[in-house]
Amino acid sequence: MDNRDEVREFLTSRRAKITPEQAGLPAGARRRVPGLRRSEVAALADVSVEYYAKLERGNLAGVSPAVLEAVARALQLDDAERTHLLHLAQAQEGSDTLARPRPRSSRQRTLHKSLQWTLDAVTAGPAFVVNGRLDVLAANQLARAFFTDIYNSRTQPPNLAHYQFLDPAAHRFYPDWDLAADMTVDVLRSEAGRNPHDKDLHDLVGELSTRSDAFRTRWGAHNVTRHGTGVKRFHHPVVGDLTLAWEALAMAAEPGLTLTVYTAEPGSPSAEGLNLLASWAATHDTATASSLRSPTTPPD
Repeated sequence: MDNRDEVREFLTSRRAKITPEQAGLPAGARRRVPGLRRSEVAALADVSVEYYAKLERGNLAGVSPAVLEAVARALQLDDAERTHLLHLAQAQEGSDTLARPRPRSSRQRTLHKSLQWTLDAVTAGPAFVVNGRLDVLAANQLARAFFTDIYNSRTQPPNLAHYQFLDPAAHRFYPDWDLAADMTVDVLRSEAGRNPHDKDLHDLVGELSTRSDAFRTRWGAHNVTRHGTGVKRFHHPVVGDLTLAWEALAMAAEPGLTLTVYTAEPGSPSAEGLNLLASWAATHDTATASSLRSPTTPPD
């Protein structure tokens, strides 16, 4: 899929965010565009106006790393935005296909049995694996109980972005809903830059853009941010309020997948809440298993 529109919209959105004062330029009068002019970015990047205009039209083919870095400096991109620009250029060149393994579709991926064993060995907090479009592909018992609303939805595999924007229950589950929504879109936008040919991702973005104004507005902002660790607040339907730290780890053996673990501060009310949730999950799973056995089937 052609990503020139993506490149154009990303560069113009970043240019609009930088004021002349931030760039060390005189503001002048009668400015008709927000942020910097193309000519100002070109001067800061030490390229011709014509050449920068070509880049902003979406043509990154053949652009050297030095020029990309100069543009990134001129637009004051942070590390996540620099990486996103590089991914956009690599995708246009096709060099990313050769440089790294191509993630398989979630519908074609078969995970190693040992991955589930590893998740099940994590008993103190929810642990789960997602792909770039935020499908939950594997989870431990506590994560399935933690995301009980998501697992009870009709969307399969369970998808965090679908839940975030299309399920009203998400506004109760995430007390800081706007922050969680921003992070969700950041992840999808970064993934779109890395893998512009991912049809499943394009389908998800299309559905969310059509059905959610909140998603469509955020998607149009072209923001990308690195999210690898932090603290989130939740309101679980069974155990109530939880404040959990989280760590997200890229899986070297499964390119494109991320392992995330939520934990609570030892001795805190949230730790007690997770312990209560674990007890509820064990009881719930046992009751479910019993209800599925036929009267003539002996227990395992």
